[in-house]
Amino acid sequence: MKFRCIFVLLAALALSAGCHHGKPQAGVAAETEETLRQRWVAKRMGELQASGVTDPREARRQAVEEFRQKYKYAPSASAPDLVGDGQMR
Repeated sequence: MKFRCIFVLLAALALSAGCHHGKPQAGVAAETEETLRQRWVAKRMGELQASGVTDPREARRQAVEEFRQKYKYAPSASAPDLVGDGQMR
């Protein structure tokens, strides 16, 4: 009986400790989305430069615009491009 109570208590503590990780879920989602945007734009810039776009600013502008079209439902799609000129298009 004592063993069962201790086991149940430890299991409950383990489950509740795994839920938080020190960050609210919205913060994790926003951070993940921003990481996706940065990596997607960087990958697309590389593809555009490999296909002949010589100006890196133009490649970034085009990549950001394509991200906004492809992921228009994402909040980061409407955020200003702070690395570029800071303008929303």
